[in-house]
Amino acid sequence: MRVCRFRRAGVDRYALVEGEVLRPLTAAPWAGGLPEGPGVPLAEATLLAPVEPSKVVCVGRNYVAHARELGNEVPTTPLIFLKPSTSVIGPQDAIRCPEQSREVHHEGELGVVMGRTLTNASAAEARGAIFGYTCLNDVTARDIQREEKQFTRAKGFDTFCPVGPVVETAFDPLDASVACRVNGTERQRGYTRDMAFDVYALVAFISGVMTLLPGDVVATGTPEGVGPIRRGDWVEVEVPGIGVLRNPVT
Repeated sequence: MRVCRFRRAGVDRYALVEGEVLRPLTAAPWAGGLPEGPGVPLAEATLLAPVEPSKVVCVGRNYVAHARELGNEVPTTPLIFLKPSTSVIGPQDAIRCPEQSREVHHEGELGVVMGRTLTNASAAEARGAIFGYTCLNDVTARDIQREEKQFTRAKGFDTFCPVGPVVETAFDPLDASVACRVNGTERQRGYTRDMAFDVYALVAFISGVMTLLPGDVVATGTPEGVGPIRRGDWVEVEVPGIGVLRNPVT
């Protein structure tokens, strides 16, 4: 099952994606939304970020090669941080480079969308609470991160969390690839089998720190190859089986 959010005639709805037709839902599917009304041609809709999370929980240095490219060791326990919900944008929305930074980087990632409330869970329980998966770009002001050695400001600017284009429920997160391209040139390619902590272990660990709510997003870390993006660029994050998330940089 593929789920999106879309806007048509000024109204935002969740929908099932069935080829080139969207089937509107009465609510988010993880909130019990059911199909309602006629289908909407995809060409007549504007896709939005497919989730409205209360928070985005991110994982740093979860790929060995990425940790090393930044001169860091792989953590012995997951390194987590937050991006605010106000950083979330959808496909085709612009990533805005802030005046405070001269070194904004892309970080293509696999995103996890929660379907149920989860607290102090095991890995098996975490697996059962996941609704589906999406593409995510953990945009980062690298110069600010380097200077402050903290992640909140560097990761938290408005537009610094593109998500989409859809949430896919039929997906194996343990055997997936993640790629990032800038202006059509591949910058990143990694495989989830190379994660230090797999998706289910990450979600379980996070649930032992903070309660995850339906619609929350977990960003699972980025492979090596992070690098700069500049005004005028187009950035694509691709996860086969989910789709391609495209955003311009302004």
